[in-house]
Amino acid sequence: MVDVLSLDKTKVGEVDLPSAFDMKINEDLIKRAFISEMSGKFQIKYTDPLAGKRKAAELTKRRRSYKTVYGRGLSRTPRKTMQHVGSSFSYMGAVAPNAVGGREAHPPKAEKKTVKKMNKKELYMAINMGIAASAKKEFVSKYHRLPENANLPIVIDDSVNNIYRTKDAEKLLKSFSLWEEKERGMEKRIRAGKGKMRGRKYKRRLGMLLVTTDDSKVGKAFSNLNISVKKPERLSISDVSHAGKPGRMILWTKSAISKINR
Repeated sequence: MVDVLSLDKTKVGEVDLPSAFDMKINEDLIKRAFISEMSGKFQIKYTDPLAGKRKAAELTKRRRSYKTVYGRGLSRTPRKTMQHVGSSFSYMGAVAPNAVGGREAHPPKAEKKTVKKMNKKELYMAINMGIAASAKKEFVSKYHRLPENANLPIVIDDSVNNIYRTKDAEKLLKSFSLWEEKERGMEKRIRAGKGKMRGRKYKRRLGMLLVTTDDSKVGKAFSNLNISVKKPERLSISDVSHAGKPGRMILWTKSAISKINR
């Protein structure tokens, strides 16, 4: 059992924790699930199949053939004819990887498999492990600034779904002594590397997660505070972990925590 708290942190009831919170945590499985999820978002990169091949080039080493390079001491490289005087021709290498303007030797292929598949049962287990880790201080304290004497998980009454203004969301965080954690999530730094020249200059820390059954109003209020809002049936491994590392801080509503039934 865990206490259900109102918006001013007064106890208004209790709720049973789902079995997901009793999972034994395997960090390797969580990491593998995260890699599997991210691999599905990779952009496929490959070259045009005809790149470097749009040349009328050929090679002949046969005797007495037209435009032959036989006996000229030339390597076996496809060539295109540049000019000729009578039966004397001058050539330039083409198509071959060792020629200027030729194709790549081993270009990236469109058929390359970049998605790392994972069994559904393993994936659901990894998500449950991430949920279980969110209720353990030794994991959450690695990435978040917990208030003193914090009791995890934090379950809030469903009245939080009626919050639609950011200042009301800030008031909620202050009443739960989570203002310092909110400030941590709002910290920004300049990205190292070329990414800052490509429209992504700043990086921001991963903030808290609010899980609720109705995100129509509350999602807008908390988005300005770098706090994600998700429905319980749409939780993924990236939502319940820090890039594959267990320990994300999660705020639950009473109705949402009752729907965790994987």
